[in-house]
Amino acid sequence: MLQQDDIKRAGFVAMIGASNAGKSTLVNRLVGAKVAIVTHKVQTTRFPIRGVAHVDDTQLVLVDTPGIFNAKKRLDRAMVKAAWNGAEDADAIVQIIDAAAWIAEQAGSPSPAERRSVEDDRRVFDHLRSLQRPVFLALNKIDLFPHDQVLPLMSALGQEGLFSAIFMVSALKGDGVARLGAALAAAMPEGTALYPPDQTADLPMRLLAAEVTREKLMLRLHQELPYQLMVDTETWEAFDNGSVKIRQAIIIAREQHKGMVLGKGGRTIKAIGQSAREEIGELIGQKVHLVLFVKVDPKWQERREAYADLGLEFDA
Repeated sequence: MLQQDDIKRAGFVAMIGASNAGKSTLVNRLVGAKVAIVTHKVQTTRFPIRGVAHVDDTQLVLVDTPGIFNAKKRLDRAMVKAAWNGAEDADAIVQIIDAAAWIAEQAGSPSPAERRSVEDDRRVFDHLRSLQRPVFLALNKIDLFPHDQVLPLMSALGQEGLFSAIFMVSALKGDGVARLGAALAAAMPEGTALYPPDQTADLPMRLLAAEVTREKLMLRLHQELPYQLMVDTETWEAFDNGSVKIRQAIIIAREQHKGMVLGKGGRTIKAIGQSAREEIGELIGQKVHLVLFVKVDPKWQERREAYADLGLEFDA
């Protein structure tokens, strides 16, 4: 097992990009463990999460940031500001791009979501030019296309003159990820470990448990509701037998959404609770008693304390 003294290089890597490009999946793949929640919905990640990965004698602290998009609402602005703060403080930056969106754009047949993704990527390009940091490009989801479709895209992106290197990767399947990790390790400064080598994430356990439950909610619920809710771990009670009782509030903005979260006869919230309880138990290695309830707060996105708990700037 890697020891503290084995680490000779260490640094921070900001993982940035448009929403749903695969940032969290790539962070989890590099770390070798689940440290960030992943769903098929955009704007899943709301605040920076630090995952700790190791490549030989190098420790990489991977900062999984919220997706960068044209933000208008307060919460959205705070998320984008957090993403750029992560990039500005990092030793290196990886921009993750969804190859599917760009290939569709080049073919002249992008969906509205793909068009927005490319526009957001170009917005990232413009901001990155002002930062004095090594920038690597991870062209993600290349397992969906033959190389003769991907290579022209790599050439076009290389002409941006922005990237130290471009890597074709599949965060989902692991293709090309080891090469990217080696390049990031080589870019890190010499130094001692920033975290204990056996630690995989820098995330308070109460917040991690809330994120697990929010992931299950996002996977289960549809339309716009997932973006209008949050999960707050209100209490965490440890017992002498090694088990814990966790009480979480699912906070929604509208009374009429309560029935969607509860489901007929409470079936939806029961299924969500069971799935979240099992995963939280696996993560902490303890038996978990999870109590979920729904709270309606129309103004939760305008409460300063909600942002402080997530490490976001209320006035971004």
